[in-house]
Amino acid sequence: MESVENKIEKSIKSKPKGVLVMPGDYVYYGTSEAVRKALDRLEDKKVITRVAHGIYVRPKISALIGPIIPTAEEIAEAIAKRDKIRTVPTGSYALNALGLSTQVPMNIVLLTDGSPREIKLGKRSIKFKKTTPKNLLAKGAISRLVIQALKEIGNNKVSQKEEEKIINLLKKENQKHLGHDIPLAPVWIQKIMKKALISD
Repeated sequence: MESVENKIEKSIKSKPKGVLVMPGDYVYYGTSEAVRKALDRLEDKKVITRVAHGIYVRPKISALIGPIIPTAEEIAEAIAKRDKIRTVPTGSYALNALGLSTQVPMNIVLLTDGSPREIKLGKRSIKFKKTTPKNLLAKGAISRLVIQALKEIGNNKVSQKEEEKIINLLKKENQKHLGHDIPLAPVWIQKIMKKALISD
């Protein structure tokens, strides 16, 4: 009988470097306790590196800086995928994702339909904040960020330059998605978003 640790190690080594590893990936390999212990031992053997509680990575190794750890954004994405939850970036994270702010937020806040929780990643953290289904209905990758970013800036506080940038970004959005998402936004945001609709 092959040990749980060996099975998990083989599986991890068959994956590309930089991939995130979570105990839930190995529920069929043994009891949750056996899987946890195996991952702890593989961490000791430097096969994986722990990035947060219950989240590991098969590290990419750079000749210059050693192990490269995934970004908080990549970790947030992996958790959402694993837990099959919907999320939407909010606040300064949405502003940064759209290029409206160069400031990288220390704390990422994501609205979610999953359970609320906070994950510490060294000095940074990812906060999953429970929200109403309406906030997660937006279909467009750009328009959903725009709604949250504009909420963060605030009504009557959007500069001409910011508005122009947002309209240009929204023109790249799937027009069907944009049409679907506009009614989900507060009225003052709808007015800005409608300027990006491309008439036939």
